[in-house]
Amino acid sequence: MTAPDPASAAELQQEIERTREHLGQTVEELAAKADVTSRARAKTAEVKRRAADVSGQVRRSQVVQRRWPLAVAAAGVILIGSIAVWRRRKT
Repeated sequence: MTAPDPASAAELQQEIERTREHLGQTVEELAAKADVTSRARAKTAEVKRRAADVSGQVRRSQVVQRRWPLAVAAAGVILIGSIAVWRRRKT
């Protein structure tokens, strides 16, 4: 029985290290997929964030919608007042 070639022994050791590293990464990925609680919390946080965004958009659009009648009424009052002043000066 002959001793293994030192170059091939080093290569074999490097291959073992790469395999261990790859296996460690695979185990971490599987553990993350199996952690249902963390995934559920992350999904809940995402849904809450989206709901807050939509809620903010709805509030902003309602404020704009509520201001339109006020702006139209103010413009009408100014127009009527301007016409009244113009008529008084004309006569």
